[in-house]
Amino acid sequence: MRESTTGQGSNSAQVRLFNERVILSALRKLGQASKADLARYANLTNNTAGVIVRELEAQRLVRCEGKRSGLRGQPATLLRLNGEGAYSIGVKVGRRSLDVILVDFSGRLLQRCHHERDFPLPEEAMDLVLVDVAALRHTIPDRARDRLAGIGVATPYDMGSWRRELDITSEAYRAWNDFDVVQRLATDTGLPVFRENDGTAAAVAELFQGHGREIDDFLYVFIGTAIGGGVIIDGHYHRGATGNAGDVGLMPVPPSRLTTAPRPNGPYDILLTRASITSLLRHLRGSGVAVERRSELDGAIERHDDLVDEWLEDCVDALTAPLLSAACVLDVAAVVLDGDLPGALIEDLGRRLGAAMADAAPEARHAPEFRLGTVGREAAALGAAILPLHLNFSPNREILLGH
Repeated sequence: MRESTTGQGSNSAQVRLFNERVILSALRKLGQASKADLARYANLTNNTAGVIVRELEAQRLVRCEGKRSGLRGQPATLLRLNGEGAYSIGVKVGRRSLDVILVDFSGRLLQRCHHERDFPLPEEAMDLVLVDVAALRHTIPDRARDRLAGIGVATPYDMGSWRRELDITSEAYRAWNDFDVVQRLATDTGLPVFRENDGTAAAVAELFQGHGREIDDFLYVFIGTAIGGGVIIDGHYHRGATGNAGDVGLMPVPPSRLTTAPRPNGPYDILLTRASITSLLRHLRGSGVAVERRSELDGAIERHDDLVDEWLEDCVDALTAPLLSAACVLDVAAVVLDGDLPGALIEDLGRRLGAAMADAAPEARHAPEFRLGTVGREAAALGAAILPLHLNFSPNREILLGH
């Protein structure tokens, strides 16, 4: 009889913990909600949802935001995640830059560190990152130091590959392909570390703090040094068998028509050769424009409209078929485009690409809705920072962490 009672108590505790995580996940996605909203979202009674909310308030994970006005009846109390409930650090290790940021439990960015580095080797990158992580940890209030949930890492998988396509001059850069970022950070910081492909991490940021609050199914595309992306299905990010779901950069495309582009070995190239900041830099440099670093790119774009227009045409031509193909396979409602480009340029690219996809859509099918991303250049770092918060407090925690 005692065993039965213990089992029931254990099951009850597990159910309560699961429901707490469902409500936290709902608030992370919705931003704010009433107890009635949360009860509907979690398929709970209002009374049960109220009990769980009170428990989460006692844990300092949820707080009252105010009253909802403009509706009939008693104004409902609105709830949101309590920023002081936990903290997380996000690390983005890219081929040309490093970002380390600190966020609170709501995902609000509190501090940031940024370094421009062209193709840093692992030890150089880790030295910079570890100094930044230590500095950001010290900015967390003393009373909340034990509420640091961990470090999320966003980095391209196989970062030392595709030297031809990304103009990587050093053979030593291949050292990244055998370097364990997670192990190094975990050993040196003593914190749990969670890693995702940088495109998936950027999609996580859009899921929880951008268009993912309105649409449950979309393909996310980010144009940076290379081009990557992520897949959001039924309101959850999809990793794929190897963690590379949404990696559109490796999709085959015809060779570029730009004379500055490298020639492929066969009849096809891959998308990242034609649709990336690297390809834009290559076209500017190959046309005689002196631009050495990413920080100089915005000024070069303003001064050379004709060259940028040539790149845009080639970029749109390269993107149209792969994005339509991916949208057909996934049957998503939207394609979301973001990138580390000036706002006016990403908007121009978005207009052209949306029109090209609509024109190329086959009979009896419409191109998915086209949207511009809401986060911008820090999307991967922000998504990385959200990972420890989402994974530790997700109702599917054991599945997501492989337990």
